[in-house]
Parts: sequence; C-alpha cells; structure tokens
Amino acid sequence: MSDARILPVAGQVRAGRRATPWYSTNAFRRLIHHAIVYVLLCAGAVLFIAPFLWMVTTSLKEPQNLFSIPPQWIPNPARPANYPEAWSVLPFTRFLRNTLIITLHNVVAMTLSSSLVAYSFGRLRARLRDALFLLVLATMMVPYEVTMVPVFVLWSKLKLTNTFIPLMLGAWFGSPYYIFLLRQFFMTIPYELDDAARIDGCTNWGIFGRIIMPLSKPALAAVAIFTFVGNWNDFLGPLIYLNSMDRYTLAVGLNMMRNQQYGTRIDYLMAVSTLTVLPVLALYFSAQKYFIQGVTLTGIKG
Repeated sequence: MSDARILPVAGQVRAGRRATPWYSTNAFRRLIHHAIVYVLLCAGAVLFIAPFLWMVTTSLKEPQNLFSIPPQWIPNPARPANYPEAWSVLPFTRFLRNTLIITLHNVVAMTLSSSLVAYSFGRLRARLRDALFLLVLATMMVPYEVTMVPVFVLWSKLKLTNTFIPLMLGAWFGSPYYIFLLRQFFMTIPYELDDAARIDGCTNWGIFGRIIMPLSKPALAAVAIFTFVGNWNDFLGPLIYLNSMDRYTLAVGLNMMRNQQYGTRIDYLMAVSTLTVLPVLALYFSAQKYFIQGVTLTGIKG
C-alpha cells in the first residue's frame, strides 16, 4: 500500500479517537487515592497525639488555668518550674532507679530466653516439636488474673515479697508471644546457612550465636521494645509484690500522687507523666527501623 493511501486512513483513525478526560487518567486517580490516604492518616495522627499534647501543655500551666474555659492549648504563661517541683514531691529518683533495674534486666533476660526457645522450635528437628510448640501457645489463653493469687502465695511462702525477684525471675523463662514471634522470624532464614555451618564444624550453639542472632536483629529489637514498654509501664506487678517506699517503681509513684495525702495537683501529675513517657518515646524513635522490620517480617512463613 502506498503512502498516499496510508495517510488518509491514519488521519481518519486519529480523528475518530476521543481524547481521554484529564480527570479519568490513572495518574489523577492515583493522586486522589494518595490524597485520601494522607488525609485519613493525618486525622488519625492528630486524634492519637492530642492526649499527649494536652498532657504536655497541662504540665506547663499555672494551677488557676488548669480548668479554664475555653481550654488553653498553649499555656500563658508557661511554668517550667512544675517539673522540678513535681519530681521532688515523692522520691521519684529512687523510683526511676528501681524501674530501670527491673526493666533493663527483664529486657536482656526475656530476649535471651525467648530466642533460645524459639531457636529450638524453629530450627532444630525433634519428636513432638510441633505438639510442644502448640502447648506453649496454649498458655497464652490463660489470663494473668487466674494465676495471680497462686503465684503470690508461692512467693510469700518463699518470703520473697517486697523484693525484685518476683518481678525479674520470670523473665528467664521466656514469653509465649515472644517465642512465637521469634520462631516465625527464624524460620524465614535459609536452612542452607545451617548446613554450611555444620559442614565447617559449627555446633548448634555456634549456629545460634554466629548466624541466627546476627540475622535476627529486627525481631530481637521488636521483642526488646515490647518488653521495655511492658515492664516500664507495669503497675499491677509492683503494686502486688512491693510494699515499701524505697522499692516502688514509677508507675506506683504516679498512682501515689493521686492520693489526697500528698495533695492532688493535676499540673504536677502531668509533669511527672510527661517525664515518664519520654524514655519510651526516645527508645521507639531510636529503634524505629528495626522495630517496624521485626513486626512486618515475622509471620510470613509458618
């Protein structure tokens, strides 16, 4: 066919084709989708951060401005002196030391013990391995309130109440949830690495320490952060087992500030609460990368 015949046909096709409206293009639809997602995320972020901002602003207010109407989001004037004054109402420095001792110990103990058990369930071959793993998971269905009284009676018979041992010893036996989380992550690591290490003469302990643990930093970071937050905010355990002022933790100290015996000052309470939350926020933002990886990568292989 000659060029003279091709050109009119091409012109007819081009003339008959309708132009796609700009609002129907895929790029515009993606833009609208992203805009809706960002608006919803921003609304959710504001909803969740509003109580924290209110706590911070309340901690900087004068006592006469705490319940002013309309509420003041920006304190005027700001009173930073609330922080040292509130911290000196009770021996919060001692409470902080006790909380750090319990929390840091439990982070190390829980991470190490849970990783050992998870390695056994996830990488070693043994009879009844899966049945035992299901039995471990079944213990998650037993609520803490059911075992609280018998365990307390046990510690009281051993005369170990008002010590840190009931709050720390259990961390060396692992947690079913953390064992499950770490096992799922360990199973995503190629088994060929274990075989290559065994050919080189590496034992199971060597594989655990030289291969599995270095490759599992995201999951270990997630377990460490969960354990830190859980023990840092634990109130019921110290309230049950500790009964002297010099052994109380921050959570118990905050509850004591609510008593009329020490004078209920909402601005003081919010100031100490803000100081208590800061270490948790600092830990999360410093290990955010590993924490998100550990949560998202676990459970992709069962």
